[in-house]
Amino acid sequence: MDYKKAGVDIEAGYKAVELMKQHVQSTMRPEVLTNLGGFSGAFSMEAFRQMEKPVLVSGTDGVGTKLKLAFVMDRHDTVGIDCVAMCVNDIACAGGQPLFFLDYIACGKNYPEKIAGIVSGVAEGCRQAGAALIGGETAEMPGFYPQEEYDLAGFAVGVVDEKDIITGKDLKKEDVLIGLASTGVHSNGFSLVRSIFPMDKASLDTHYPELGRTLGETLLEPTRIYVGALRKIQESGAVIRACSHITGGGFYENVPRMLPEGMHAVIRRDSYEVPAVFELIARTGNVEEKVMYNTFNMGIGMVLAVNPADADKAVKAAAEAGVEAYVIGEVQEGEKGVTLC
Repeated sequence: MDYKKAGVDIEAGYKAVELMKQHVQSTMRPEVLTNLGGFSGAFSMEAFRQMEKPVLVSGTDGVGTKLKLAFVMDRHDTVGIDCVAMCVNDIACAGGQPLFFLDYIACGKNYPEKIAGIVSGVAEGCRQAGAALIGGETAEMPGFYPQEEYDLAGFAVGVVDEKDIITGKDLKKEDVLIGLASTGVHSNGFSLVRSIFPMDKASLDTHYPELGRTLGETLLEPTRIYVGALRKIQESGAVIRACSHITGGGFYENVPRMLPEGMHAVIRRDSYEVPAVFELIARTGNVEEKVMYNTFNMGIGMVLAVNPADADKAVKAAAEAGVEAYVIGEVQEGEKGVTLC
């Protein structure tokens, strides 16, 4: 008996590392001081010496049960983008700029080409966010995961000058709410999606005219990374007073998180067009509207609050970064919470 017969193929691990090297290398920043394969990743602090009071901000998350779709469709090059997005978007909410990222892949069997495909997606997400992929771990765990399945999680670190941290404390009555468009379902609500649609090849390969492609292609669309759009908005001179990443819990859970006590968000549902995929989910599953807005992003992946004088500037800056933005509501005085009208 040896380790390979027990289900752990060390040689496959070596091959996976070799296959992923080119993807990892494409994310490097000048501050990275270590090479792939070391026991830790080192990142120079020179990147933020010019800040008055540099503050590190971090985020960690996974892809969740969206991975089940990747298994059925045997497509593994996009979920890595989801993993990065879920972490760096949280950092961006605080006004931070991502610096570096680490991933963790746990699998039932190490198929080097599959692992390299996953990491290629992680690297693409890092490139979009401007973060270096400075480390990670692939754990082969036979008997714990089915051979064809895996889990994927990540951890990101960013930096922001203390004076520029977005906290919501300066939010004022009549501030305008800007919604940044999502690319679809992103990475939340898939337990509900999987209870509505059969998770098999026939179901996911079904073409829907209103989607313009198959159900699987639509659902597997990676989470949008908002780092560049937020940076563009800040560079335009618009001051982001509060920010919320619309993830699990939808509008009802996430929007109040950016509000101080005594402030209430009012969002107009007709201020933008809800993507067809959400209408399909609601219709097929007979899902109530409030449940939809309490589960999914409904086409808005991030909500920002700005001074009314900055609203047009913020919308234009987002568009220049390739992200459609809408004025979706305003802030009022009242009990902390959100009203959709």
